[in-house]
Amino acid sequence: MNIIISNVSDKPLYEQIKEQIKNAIISGELEDGEALPSIRALANDLHVSVLTTRRVYDELESEGFVITKAGKGSFVAPENLELLRESKRRMVETKLLEAWETAKSLGISKKELYSMMDLLFEED
Repeated sequence: MNIIISNVSDKPLYEQIKEQIKNAIISGELEDGEALPSIRALANDLHVSVLTTRRVYDELESEGFVITKAGKGSFVAPENLELLRESKRRMVETKLLEAWETAKSLGISKKELYSMMDLLFEED
C-alpha cells in the first residue's frame, strides 16, 4: 500500500490517509483480514504524528472498515467491501443530485445532461 500525502491539500492529513486506505480496500489492494501497518510504523513511514495515524485507525474502525485486536494490530474488517461500495454510491448520488439541480437551474434538459455524461464516459 502506497500512501501519498500532500501538505498543500485542503484536506487534513488524517483524512488523506484514511481515504487512501479505504480506496485500497475497495480496489482489492488490501483484502479482508489483511494486516495493516502498525500505528507507529505507518507514522514513521509517512513522517506524521502517531496521534494522526491512531486517529485514522480509530475512525476506520468506528466506520466498520478495520478491526483491531489487542496486542496483534489492525486488520481489514471482513465483509467490508459492500459497506465501502455503498458508501461510495451514496457519495456519487449526492454529487449527481447536485449536478442535476445545477443543470435544472441553468435550463439544461435531462437529454442534454445525459449527453454530457455520455461524453465524459467516452473520454474516459
